[in-house]
Amino acid sequence: MNAVADARAYPARPFLAVSAAIVREGKFLLVRRARPPASGLYSLPGGVVEAGETLKQALVREIAEETGMRIEPVALAGFRETIARDGERRVERHFVILCFAARWLAGEPVLNEELSEARWIAPAELAGLPTTPGLAEIVADALAHLASPA
Repeated sequence: MNAVADARAYPARPFLAVSAAIVREGKFLLVRRARPPASGLYSLPGGVVEAGETLKQALVREIAEETGMRIEPVALAGFRETIARDGERRVERHFVILCFAARWLAGEPVLNEELSEARWIAPAELAGLPTTPGLAEIVADALAHLASPA
């Protein structure tokens, strides 16, 4: 386990994170996590907000770091909370994740140590895949934000 993961284990407070439903030509980017606690699950790319960053700055940076792509954040599409407990019921991880609708600007997804797969899919293709909780609803909300006039 790396130092970043260790610092997030058994936290004194929740960590604030951001993710993006990145849309390109009617499809969105789906990634498969390569590390616990969500290893093997499909989710949206993103990560933790650093001190001094706005939410949109954090989102743009995290997407660039995690996928190598450039995006345009459009609107907040919802939030999710992830609380993982260990065998003794102690809080092992706690994240509050603000999920954004975003437009793809440039680049193709490049895998790194955090991701085992990345692919563009239509929303209907999400059914039946092992995903993080609430992913389908977040994607639907993001698509609605992107479809509405500015």
